[in-house]
Amino acid sequence: MNNTNSMFARATPLLFGVLFVIGLVAPFAMYPTFLMKILCFGLFACAFNLLLGFVGLLSFGHAAFLGSAGYICGMLVRDLGVTPEVGVIGGTLAAGALGWVFGVLAIRRTGIYFAMITLALSQMVYFFVLQWKATGGEDGLQGVPRGHLFGIIDLSNNIAMYYFVFAVFCIGFAIIYRAIHSPFGQILKAIRENEPRAVSLGYDVAKFKLLAFVLSASLAGLAGATKTLVFQLASLTDVHWHMSGEVVLMTLLGGLGTILGPLVGAATIVSLQTELADSVGSWVTVIMGVIFVVCVLLFRRGIVGELQALIQRAGIR
Repeated sequence: MNNTNSMFARATPLLFGVLFVIGLVAPFAMYPTFLMKILCFGLFACAFNLLLGFVGLLSFGHAAFLGSAGYICGMLVRDLGVTPEVGVIGGTLAAGALGWVFGVLAIRRTGIYFAMITLALSQMVYFFVLQWKATGGEDGLQGVPRGHLFGIIDLSNNIAMYYFVFAVFCIGFAIIYRAIHSPFGQILKAIRENEPRAVSLGYDVAKFKLLAFVLSASLAGLAGATKTLVFQLASLTDVHWHMSGEVVLMTLLGGLGTILGPLVGAATIVSLQTELADSVGSWVTVIMGVIFVVCVLLFRRGIVGELQALIQRAGIR
């Protein structure tokens, strides 16, 4: 087992390097907007996985962070005329602040109670966005300009926009990876595995949970703000509870508690939705449900988790 873990550790930098190179050349082989959607939802799923996969907290309110950051970014860029990077930072900070509010109210609860509190708070955000005239109500916040990055680079060019989104994803992913593999991440895993023991060791469990929740919310907001620039739109879909359920599906399908699993799950779901939308219409929701059931029953580790388990078994033999 130790030899297998050592092999994974040695292969990780090479794997990341290969994926980084693929990301650099991908827009010349595939439709850039499709790739940007995968990167945005991939970052969203990775942020959610940080909370569920490494702390053990199931939030049903993460759509609030994705959507609120998108609306804030859109208002800053469209109505105040700030540059896109300032809009993204503003949306991320707003999501982090909202995450702190959610966390303070919910973090001392566990299990279904924590999930229901986050869902209720998220629905309050949805209602607020729906009723506030500045957000456009049911029509959403439309006509958000992509603008010029740092006042220089025109993001209306799809290739330029892709590399901006790719850079944002890499930064967010690096933050998550570093957090997981730091002493902070080890404490989070200890809390997930045995919270009473972590308390007995002297750790302020509530503080670490709150920090993880705020970090997860901020990175979800980073994904939401970037998504608004890509599609030049912030909509009610982004703050609806369906989106919170969708990110759970992405994470479980790709592999809960794995590094690359949420990205793989997001890519799978987005690809299926894109390919099936025209052919089956609203039935795509039913298909997603079937995939979720099959994943839970037959592939409980998810795609990446099952691959890792297969490699470990092969290594042991």
